[in-house]
Amino acid sequence: MAIVNVSDNSFKAEVESEGTVLVDFWAPWCGPCKMIAPVLEELDKEVEALKIAKVNVDDNPESAARFGVMSIPTLIVFKDGQPVDKVVGFQSKEALKNVVTRHQ
Repeated sequence: MAIVNVSDNSFKAEVESEGTVLVDFWAPWCGPCKMIAPVLEELDKEVEALKIAKVNVDDNPESAARFGVMSIPTLIVFKDGQPVDKVVGFQSKEALKNVVTRHQ
């Protein structure tokens, strides 16, 4: 599945739906966010039935505030529209894989 960019306007339609969605709250100036981007690309190829969505917190402050994002990168796992897990900071591919597979 391709990684999608999500805005405040499209958040509900893209994330709060059926299935498992990993949302990456990030910003272009954030070093760890740049480091995690290729990890997410690999994860997208390896984990079946996982949608990955990216939310630029500079352009979409409403979504970030709604889910209490205080530091970036923050990654939140949504299962059938509900947030079920959250990790903050750079994570290895194995760590992220463990988090998302717990909720599939």
